[in-house]
This record gives sequence, structure tokens and C-alpha cells, in this order.
Amino acid sequence: MSVKLRKRKNSDGTVSLRLDIYNDGERKIETLKHLQLEKTSTIVDRERNKKKLQQAEEIAIARASNLQANDYSMVSDAGKKTIVVDWMQNYVNQYKKKDVRNMQCVLNKFKTFLNDENKTGLTFGNLAPLLIEDFIEYLESICTGEGAKSYYNRFKKMVKQAYRKNLLKANPIDNVEKKVKGKAKKKDILTLPEIKKLAGTPTESSEVRRAFLFSCVTGLRWIDVKKLKWNSIRLESKEMNIDQSKTGENVSTPLNNTAIQLLKEAGKNDDLVFTLPSANGANKTLKAWVKRAKIGKAITWHNARHSFGTNLIYNDVDILTTSKLLGHTSMKHTQRYVKASQEMKEAATDKVNFDL
Repeated sequence: MSVKLRKRKNSDGTVSLRLDIYNDGERKIETLKHLQLEKTSTIVDRERNKKKLQQAEEIAIARASNLQANDYSMVSDAGKKTIVVDWMQNYVNQYKKKDVRNMQCVLNKFKTFLNDENKTGLTFGNLAPLLIEDFIEYLESICTGEGAKSYYNRFKKMVKQAYRKNLLKANPIDNVEKKVKGKAKKKDILTLPEIKKLAGTPTESSEVRRAFLFSCVTGLRWIDVKKLKWNSIRLESKEMNIDQSKTGENVSTPLNNTAIQLLKEAGKNDDLVFTLPSANGANKTLKAWVKRAKIGKAITWHNARHSFGTNLIYNDVDILTTSKLLGHTSMKHTQRYVKASQEMKEAATDKVNFDL
């Protein structure tokens, strides 16, 4: 592996500068056309040629550094020739887990980033830590809340898989120094009085009403309530048992009297409990319903789950039980409800302030 700067004199007296690149048994000549040395006749010409020659030497050093970096990072010729986004797309196409849409989304963002950087043909040999840090900054510029962190974690997952498949000798993620910024966006919570107020407000869809209120008292995500079937419901024991779509965790949730009332009469095992529109359609109905109830909060379906968790903590249910009822895989996910509950309590005590 070597890069040598060579000079070739032309018939008109000028001198062409070329890089003689030798790598993996192959030889390649790169002519630096923009740095052709002029036929000198004055001091100014000589000074100009000197600067061009210096620039050519710097390019030669840079080319050699790139070759060394690629050789260090790559394991096989296949890896050297593999375009990153092509391999990642194939990986996502075969991906079977529940967050496949998120994986595709971050890949789409990476493709856009590379296009903006004019690096659409990026191979694994050039997937350097500094480039990844630039991608982190790009994610931070287009995402809010924990979006950038969530996308980056999935991006890291793909790079790690490429490393496991021997496309890389070393995982460039290990040398990324930049940390992903972004805090979780504060989500509005429906208090129990607000949920009761909502329940007493007319809405255009009785199914959306039943399902959303059911989510408020069970903590179900949209994806789970949408496909909830009667074979997951045990009316005689007042219990619901589901495998969460997001985590795959099996969760058993006791059903209180409100939940039982919302379920009405049981259907066949394979029948859906609720007949719901698309997520966009349901949230559109929900938005109008919340506005009609004169609740001045930004509420989407996922706020039902957050309201459930926060109201449990607010009413002195311990964090371990709350975590189990929500099917959290880590207690850190439950901590956000502790903070939200504390804020609710502080807001409540503020209402009994008076001047002395």
C-alpha cells in the first residue's frame, strides 16, 4: 500500500502531477489536473508552482491516510466494496422485530444526510467516527425530544450488526465521542377529574370513546388496543392478559369496574374488542373530543398510557407495581411518571396558597 507523487513533463513545457496509488495488488493513476505546473519564466510563476506542488503533496498524504484507515477498518474485499445504505436496506428488509418502521425511518434519514453531504456511495471503509458525529448533529437538528437518541440507537444497532458480519474490523461507534442531546418532551397528563369530564362529553365515535377511556384505565398503547381481541379478556376473573407489541413482554392487568363497563358484552375469541379507524383518524376524533370537553391540553392516544401511569403513582401505587402494570422492561421508564406525579401534587398544593 503506497501513494507516490510523480511528475510528468509535457511537450508544451508544463508539468503534470500524478498520484501513483498502489493498493491490494492493484495500481491506479490519479492525475491532479487542477494542479498542473506552468512553464516558469518569472519569480511569480515559480512561487505559484511551489504552492501547487505543496498542495499536491498534501493530497498525497491525505490519500495515503484514507487507504490506511480503510485497511484498518475493513476485513474483506466484499466489505471494502459494500455501500453502507444498500447493506442497511437489506438488513431492514429482513428485520422481523416490532420497531421495523423506526429502523426504516432512521435509514431514510441517513440516506438524506448522505445525499446532503454528497456521499451517496459511502462504503464501510469510509464510515468514520467523525462522519457519524456529523450524522448525530443532523438528527439533533431535525428531531425533538428523545427522537435523535432513539434514531441513533437504532443506527448503532445496524452498524454493530455490520461489524458482527465481518464487514468491519472495528466498530466505528466505539470511537464516537459526541453524545446525543435531547430530553424527553414533556407530555400532558389527564387527571382523573379530566378523564371523568371527558367521559361525560359527547363524541362522534362511541368506539373511540370506549377504547380511549379503556386505555386510560389499563395503560394500553394504541397498537395493543387496536388489535385487542376477546381471547385476551377474562371477564369472570376481571383480568386482561396480552403480549405487548412493542416489547414482547407478557402483561397481566387487573380490570377495574370502569374497564368492565367499557367492555360491554363479550364477543367471540377472535373478535376485536373495539372497532377502530386508523391511528390518524382516531387521534383526529380524540382532538375534537378533548376540545369539546374544554380541556386545554395536547392529547394524543399515547397520553392515555402516560395518564394511567402518572395517576397510579399520584394515588400512592408503588413504582414497582406501576412498572409491572405498564409492562416496562426497565424501572427507568417508570421514573418519568414519578416526576409527573410530583408535579401534579405541587400544582395541587399551589391552589391552597394565600397571602399572610
